[in-house]
Amino acid sequence: MTSLSEKSIITRLLNSTEPAVQLKTYLCLLEHNYDTSEVSSLTADIKKKSPLISNLFYYLPKDQTGKILPFYTKWQGIHWILSQLADIGYPPGDKEIVPSIDYEMNWLSGRKIQHIINGRARFCASIDAYGIYSAVSLGFFDERSKLLVDKLVEHQWADGGWNCDKKPEVNISSYHESLIPLRALNSYSKLDKNQQLTTAIDRASELFLKRRLYKRLRDDRIINNKWLLLHYPAYWHYDILMALKVLSEAGKVVDKRCNDALDLLESKRVADGGFPKEAKYCQSANAEKRYFSPGNWMSVNKKKMNEWVTIDALFILKAANRIDLDY
Repeated sequence: MTSLSEKSIITRLLNSTEPAVQLKTYLCLLEHNYDTSEVSSLTADIKKKSPLISNLFYYLPKDQTGKILPFYTKWQGIHWILSQLADIGYPPGDKEIVPSIDYEMNWLSGRKIQHIINGRARFCASIDAYGIYSAVSLGFFDERSKLLVDKLVEHQWADGGWNCDKKPEVNISSYHESLIPLRALNSYSKLDKNQQLTTAIDRASELFLKRRLYKRLRDDRIINNKWLLLHYPAYWHYDILMALKVLSEAGKVVDKRCNDALDLLESKRVADGGFPKEAKYCQSANAEKRYFSPGNWMSVNKKKMNEWVTIDALFILKAANRIDLDY
């Protein structure tokens, strides 16, 4: 049974003034699909209904001839806009996205491995991975995307992750560069599951699980205190919320080595029953300055519920069998 507190929070999310929040609540928490009456009604003309989605689409090209920002501009470039549409559950198959997917895939397809140092490929695997994740989620996965999957699997490091650090002495994968590839491979596995892919997902998961997501192997000390703060969106950054979400999607969050991070997440629940946004990686005040996000992800407030963080937190706790969300 869903507790009164959780039922109240879900009701608040479903009554949000932002239709994208309602959509993600239906998809992630109530496990609706795009064919249910509630979701199909919500997604009909959602680009006009949702201020957030409308603002995101403003930064996407209408065709291949339009002038656009550099692909990787933080956080207004095509790469980031597509990844955010994918994360909120924007309905797959919208042909208006095709020019953007083509820009992304053509750009990524031209990125070759430039550095093999001490037998390890050094490249920003998270960039390729977000391309894969966006293509799968938005319904436009093709042979170009498949080649990126093969590239990730082929160049996975021995410890299960990836790294772009060119220093020869570096022999441990980067958390930042490894979490999004895990998400991408898991999303692709829904289309084409095979033993090689399953092994790659298991190995990438183990990179985080063996350190209980945020602790050093040698002494259990916290690796980085910033990882304990809750963000949304996280973009390419690592934190426990994003890590637990990705591991939930991969079916790994029930592993007992997630318990410390789950306990920490639960401890952050605020008085109104939701979960707060404790820090941010974007600004929404000035589009001319760096790290501007066209999306309204709500401001930082450590004492009040953030709708986006709350959806992710409840999704995680449900996947971990810590709450029941039968609504």
